Amino acid sequence: MKKLKFVALTLALVVGITSIVGCSSSKTGSTAANSSSTSTKTVKIGVVGENNETWNPVIQSLAAEGVKIELVKFADYTLPNQALQDGEIDLNAFQHYAFLKKAIQDKNYQLTAIGETIIAPLGLYSKKIKNVNELKNGDQIAIPNDPSNGGRALKLLESAGLIKIKPEVGYLPTVKDITENKLNLKFHEVEAAQTAGLLPDVAAAVINGGHAIDAHLNPQSDAIFLESVNSGSDNPYINVIVARTVDKDNEIYKKIVKAYRTPAVADVIKTTYKGAYLPTWK
Repeated sequence: MKKLKFVALTLALVVGITSIVGCSSSKTGSTAANSSSTSTKTVKIGVVGENNETWNPVIQSLAAEGVKIELVKFADYTLPNQALQDGEIDLNAFQHYAFLKKAIQDKNYQLTAIGETIIAPLGLYSKKIKNVNELKNGDQIAIPNDPSNGGRALKLLESAGLIKIKPEVGYLPTVKDITENKLNLKFHEVEAAQTAGLLPDVAAAVINGGHAIDAHLNPQSDAIFLESVNSGSDNPYINVIVARTVDKDNEIYKKIVKAYRTPAVADVIKTTYKGAYLPTWK
């Protein structure tokens, strides 16, 4: 009888340990994308803004392969990388190389770009003037306050001939790096998502492509000055799909990148965004 009790107790302990290990493993690494318990794999992808039509062909094509894509929307650019690092989502697709590089430097994120998507030209917009030459002394200009988009905004204003910046700071200047500002322009630094909302209050605002679309602005026709962006793998403003570094070779994630870089998605980009976004693969 004692022997039987010992065997029963041993089995109970084995079952208990197995259960603990099973629960523990489900919280490490990728989420449902790595699960083999069901035929459908769910991949959560973090995005910013409401304009995510480019994902529709991807969602449809991968559904037939048993991959369900769930878009998780965030309110601003500061959240998706932390969510990815923390394992709350599996991938994100909202940022360019320069933004990702700065985030990794600042936060020590273990994140890696696994595929390129679009280029979104940055634009200067105004409800008060039609040309940059109409800006007056002391005018206020709203720009994004995060380092990469803020730096990009200043480079845009430099290319418009409004300011000059120390050349050695590269793609990440700050207002402190301005060496010439003949109009004594004042820079109102806010979250990128807020720049369009400030148009009634400032002389002009530098607005990201996605937020311009959200505000019903057409970059090609409404911007008083639009960034000239050339496609190429060394361009720091190419947007990317990002994974945790440990998952960069995940086969399902590779399928997602391949499904995105297709003619079907390129057609959506061209017809829906009319130059606000440009595909990087054709």
